[in-house]
Amino acid sequence: MSLFALLLAAHTAARADTVPPYLAFPEPGLDDPAAYEGYTTRVYQDAGGNAFQAYLKSNTGRVVNLWADAANESVGFTVRDSSGKAAELAWGSSGAVVAKSARTRSVSYGLELPSSVTLGLFLLGSMRVERDFQYAARDSLPLGAPAFPQPELAALIDHIAKLKAPERARHLALLGVKTVDALRARLLPRVTANVGDTAWVVRVAQVSFDGKSHLSLTLEGDARETVPALAGNAVTIRRPAGGPVHVSVRVTTDAPALTPLTRAEIFNDDFLRFAAQVRADTARPVRFRRLEREVRGVELLSYREKLMAGLPNFATYFGRDMLMTALLMQPVWVPAMSEHVVASALVKLSPGGDVSHEEALGGQAIRESAAEYNRLVSAGQLARARAVLGHLAATRENYIMVDDDFQLPVVAARYLADPRVPADRKRGFLRADEHLARLVANLAFVAQQAAPYARDPVATNLVSFPRAPDGRWISASWRDSRAGYGGGRFAMDVNVIWVPHALEAVATILDALKQLGVTPAIHQGPLATFARDRAALERAVATWKGAERHFWVALARQDLSDRVAARLRWLPQAEGEYWTGIAQRTGVPGDPLRFLALSLDGAGRSIPIVNTDPGMLLLVDSLSRERTLELIGPIMQPYPWGLFVDGLGPLVANDAYATREVWEAFRRDAYHSPTVVWGRDVNALLAGLARQVRAGDVGAQHAAPLQDALRRISDAVDHSGLRHAELWSYTIESGRLVPSRYGTSSDVQLWSLTDLAVQYLLTTETP
Repeated sequence: MSLFALLLAAHTAARADTVPPYLAFPEPGLDDPAAYEGYTTRVYQDAGGNAFQAYLKSNTGRVVNLWADAANESVGFTVRDSSGKAAELAWGSSGAVVAKSARTRSVSYGLELPSSVTLGLFLLGSMRVERDFQYAARDSLPLGAPAFPQPELAALIDHIAKLKAPERARHLALLGVKTVDALRARLLPRVTANVGDTAWVVRVAQVSFDGKSHLSLTLEGDARETVPALAGNAVTIRRPAGGPVHVSVRVTTDAPALTPLTRAEIFNDDFLRFAAQVRADTARPVRFRRLEREVRGVELLSYREKLMAGLPNFATYFGRDMLMTALLMQPVWVPAMSEHVVASALVKLSPGGDVSHEEALGGQAIRESAAEYNRLVSAGQLARARAVLGHLAATRENYIMVDDDFQLPVVAARYLADPRVPADRKRGFLRADEHLARLVANLAFVAQQAAPYARDPVATNLVSFPRAPDGRWISASWRDSRAGYGGGRFAMDVNVIWVPHALEAVATILDALKQLGVTPAIHQGPLATFARDRAALERAVATWKGAERHFWVALARQDLSDRVAARLRWLPQAEGEYWTGIAQRTGVPGDPLRFLALSLDGAGRSIPIVNTDPGMLLLVDSLSRERTLELIGPIMQPYPWGLFVDGLGPLVANDAYATREVWEAFRRDAYHSPTVVWGRDVNALLAGLARQVRAGDVGAQHAAPLQDALRRISDAVDHSGLRHAELWSYTIESGRLVPSRYGTSSDVQLWSLTDLAVQYLLTTETP
């Protein structure tokens, strides 16, 4: 029997099924392929129900396979044609074969390539490493080069090599090797090739740096049609007779799987009935296709252990993403989903009550642990270094973000006050896994953080971002790019929205615990004061609800005109001319323009950036018509005065009224800039507006302006063709604004999928 036949027999001995893609982008009839600029992707459910995504980037020739499992794994490689340019990539099969054995899972699919190609820059390990590889633009390297050297690992090896022999042996043993050279060999994948009479196999194998897990890529072809040649770590495949090269790609892992949740475990009966009604509406089949795609997206991200932030870039726990999604999805989720979200956040809580922003898994955890090991060895703390080395891949948590700490009580309070959940179930939840003690730790943390401003309500006592070593303020809320908060220290969303509502949630939780007959251990600090003296807590809430006074900005008509004109002159010519035309047609807004600034600087002065964040207040408060219109007015003003762009949606920020330094920072770092619309904020605005219409007087006088805002936002984002996306942008072409997919956006993104709740609310709850 040939080698290929032996490999095939071993593969088929595992339980295998051929499955179609569970999702695919762009999808004919739903997406504009031009907006994807040659990018195409498919997402499968593997034999364990975990998401497996493969995507093709024709502009770079990169093929990436993400495994959204317990290790957040990735397998990537680059394909170039005979001229050395990025090869044209196409799917070579309509579906994939998913298989599972006692120890491994695998996914196989076909690729179609040009008649002569070279494959290289193989990178197997963590999706975080693949993401860094692409951010660093290393795809321009020679195909045989190391794809992404990890300096943390190289430094760890150097440290071990310098240890005295007995100590060095102890450290190597913890990693399952006997020599430094054997450890160094783990830095690169091992590439082998075997050619039989009828088939050839190229195998790229990577053992994890700690030696405890294995990931492999297998490329297979027909030896009667194509000829492979291995040169170092690059593989050339030719088809002498011409025509396309057909390659079978198989990715195999022995990493643990997660426990998937089905739609019946995620969505409540009201939503499932709504979905059935949409499906029965045969006059609008596209609507159901979109709805079904979003339902499948939620399934792909939902596991008993956690909810993932998004595919392919963020297939890990993100605290904020889960908590915001829980707030938005409450109308359509079963109560158990709130339990999953709160439990996932509580189990990752720091000893001090801080919520984890993001987990580091697998290869990324190893990188971070290696950096810690290097610091300890340099400090001469060898015993502590060995302890880290023995658990190099242990999950690591990142606690730098601020907003998620105050969002957890809001979500927990809604769960504990939910009348749909039986009291015994709530008690059982609080008893499990130290949930009660951990929740109290978070409430104590929130109360402690809020105490300075509650005592002395001056701007510099607001909750601050942490400071980076270079002196800047880290953007430690949802706009977490470097420029996201315009260089500010005090974020409006944290201080105006989340802190006061977290304090209200403290009161709700304390009341709920009392009703459940549960007595938490609260002994000291501001939380103990609040537990004993409810009036003190009410005063703190009232004080914090006045914090927005620090953020209000009012600009007179002439000031508006002058600042916008200066900003438009600064833009590149085509962009400046386009927006100048829009500004002239729409005219300067009424006097004055009032808005809540995005942030305050280190001295507590406003940084006047118009932003979409006030929309989140619509989600957590019941507001008057006047208050609602006050908050959304600047958002609905046409850009470049406000944020709204016809045919695109509300931009995430407008920095026209800030300094040139801020303009330039956003131009360098566009992720949360005036050129981007975020699906998250679109959904928060729409769901919040729907909530306000439902909560208030639904007569024409109240509802008409809110309904108009709902319609305008929905129409604009629908026209963009990118409503499902995490975020999107635009280009100016021949004097026209053309929506475009943002380059690093996720295809399946948790808080963008909250559009499901929006569609439900707009259909069933608004007049």
